[in-house]
Amino acid sequence: MTTLGFVCVQNAGRSQMATAFAERERDRRDRDWTIVTGGTLPADHVHAEVVDAMADVGIDLSDRTPREVSDAELESCDVVATMGCSTLSLDTTVDVRDWDLTDPDGRSPDEVAAIRDEVERRVVALFDELEDGVQ
Repeated sequence: MTTLGFVCVQNAGRSQMATAFAERERDRRDRDWTIVTGGTLPADHVHAEVVDAMADVGIDLSDRTPREVSDAELESCDVVATMGCSTLSLDTTVDVRDWDLTDPDGRSPDEVAAIRDEVERRVVALFDELEDGVQ
């Protein structure tokens, strides 16, 4: 079974978007993949601008709560994508990718939409890559 992790510091923006898109892709492609998300210093809530931007594409994040993620959870992943704000040092068998995405917190709706669209593109590309058997 494939396990994917999406991590940022607060788990309140980019990693929440990535997780939602990954869940959607998993369901669309009928994959039995596990998706892990969290932050190293989780916020109290998902950023309002992120909830709004995701609602614009039909994904409801209003009931999501940022959570802390442990190294053990991340060590169980095949691929972990960080959002440009993490300094993870995981076991060498974990494929860690730094997506270096702009933090959407406090950004304008157009800026958040652009970040959202880039997150979606990267998640879809990751699924395509993994389905092709290339890591």
